[in-house]
Amino acid sequence: MLWIPIDRTLDIPLKRQVYDYIRKQILHGELAAGERLSATRELAVQLGISRNVIVEAYEQLLAEGYIEGQQGAGTFVAPGAFLEQLQRDEIKQSFDVSKGKKKEKDLIDFRSGIPALDMFPRRNWGKLAKEVCIEAPNYIFGYDHPEGRTELRRVLSHYLKRTRGVECHEGQIVVSSGATQAFSLITKLLLTHGDEVLIEDPITHEIQTIFTSTGANLCPIPVDEQGIRTDLLSGDKIPSFIFVTPSHQFPLGSILPIQRRIQLIQYARATQCYIVEDDYDSEFRYDGEPISSLQGLDPERVIYVGTFSKNLSPALRLGYLVLPQALIEQCRNLKWFNDLHTPSLDQRILARFIEEGLLERHIRKMRKVYMNRREILRKALAREFGEAVKISGDSTGLHLIAEFTQVEFTQDLLERLLQNNVKVYPVELHTIQKDRHRNKVILGYGNLREEKIDEGVMRLKAALEF
Repeated sequence: MLWIPIDRTLDIPLKRQVYDYIRKQILHGELAAGERLSATRELAVQLGISRNVIVEAYEQLLAEGYIEGQQGAGTFVAPGAFLEQLQRDEIKQSFDVSKGKKKEKDLIDFRSGIPALDMFPRRNWGKLAKEVCIEAPNYIFGYDHPEGRTELRRVLSHYLKRTRGVECHEGQIVVSSGATQAFSLITKLLLTHGDEVLIEDPITHEIQTIFTSTGANLCPIPVDEQGIRTDLLSGDKIPSFIFVTPSHQFPLGSILPIQRRIQLIQYARATQCYIVEDDYDSEFRYDGEPISSLQGLDPERVIYVGTFSKNLSPALRLGYLVLPQALIEQCRNLKWFNDLHTPSLDQRILARFIEEGLLERHIRKMRKVYMNRREILRKALAREFGEAVKISGDSTGLHLIAEFTQVEFTQDLLERLLQNNVKVYPVELHTIQKDRHRNKVILGYGNLREEKIDEGVMRLKAALEF
C-alpha cells in the first residue's frame, strides 16, 4: 500500500503533492519498474482526499512517462524511469552560499565599483516605469531589435556627445546587458584563439578572464601616473585590439594625457587594430569637468564601452557599445545570437530618464555625495596612518588607492582583516605581471556611509597593527 504524506497547510495543490511524491519515489528507485500502484479510488479513501486529485496526478505521471496503464490490470511504474541519485544533502552543502563566508552583519566592505545603492532614484524611476508600462504600445511587449530601442540610442547619442565628447549617431550604438556583455561581444567580434591583445597592467581581473576565454594572449603594458606607457608599444606586435581605461585607469586611477592618446591612436592606425575604450565611471570627476573620451579623436578606430551600473545601479544591467561603421552589422548579429535583445521596457524607461534630465541631475547630486565620502576616507587614512600611507587615483570615480610602507597584502593578512570585520581588495589581484603592487589596496567608498568609512579605516589600522 502506497502512503503519501499530505499537508493541507501548504500552498502546494494536493494533486501536485501526490504527483511530486510518486515521481520522486520512482526516480529514486523506491518504486521499481513494473511495480503496481494503488487504484485511484483506494488511494483516495486512504488519504482522505477526492479521487479526482489522484486521477489528475496519475494522468500527469502517465503523460510524462513515469507510469503506464495496462487494460484491466491497473497502473504500473514504467521501465527506465529510475535515475541514480547523488547525495543531495552533500550537494546542497557544497553550494551553500553562506558556507565559509563572514556572517557578521557589521562587515565593512571597501569593494570598488558599487554606487550608493540606497540612493537610487526610486521615486523618479518608479514613476517613469509605471507611465512607460501603461502607455507603451502593444508591440513593445514582443520581440525587439538586437541593437536596442531607437529612442534610447537616439537620446544616448546626444547625451554622449554633450557630456563625453563621443562622436556618433544612433546607428553606431548597440545596447547591451551591462558592460560585461559588451566586452563578451567584442571578444566574439575581434578575437580568435592565439590572437594578441595589448592591455593595461594592472587592469580589472574580470576583463582579463573575458578576453582569455577565447584563447587570446594578453600582452601587458605597464601603467604609470599618466596611464598606459605608450612608449612601450612595440612595432613588432600586430594586436587584435588595445584595451584602455583612459579617463580613469582601473585600478590605479591615472588619466591619459592628450600626448599619449595621440600616440595610442597613431599606433592603432599603423597596426590597423582597434582601441577598446572602457569608460566605466568617469562622470564622477571631482577636480573639474569629466575627461573627454578617446573615441572623439578617432571614431573609426575606437570602440567605446559605457555602462549605467556605476552612475545608476548594477541591477539595471544596461550598457552599450559605440562602434566604428565597419563593425556595426556584425555586432548586431552577435547580439541577436547572444540573447535576442536587452529588455525593451527598461530601455524605454532609461530613455525617458535621460531625456527628462533626470540622469544628469542624479549624477550632479551623487558627485557631491561621493566627493564628501572621498574626503572622509582621505582624512581618516591620514589621521590613522600619517606618512605611512600614500593616497593616489582619487580625482575621479568611486575608489582610491592606498599605498602602505612596509606592508604586503598577503592572503594571511587579508584573512586577518576579515577577522576584524573589514574587507579590502589588493591591487595585486588585478595585475598580469606580479609582485609590483603588493603594498597597495583599492578602497571603494561609493556604497559606504560616512560613519562606516571612518570605522572601517580604524579597523584596518587595528588589523595592520600600526
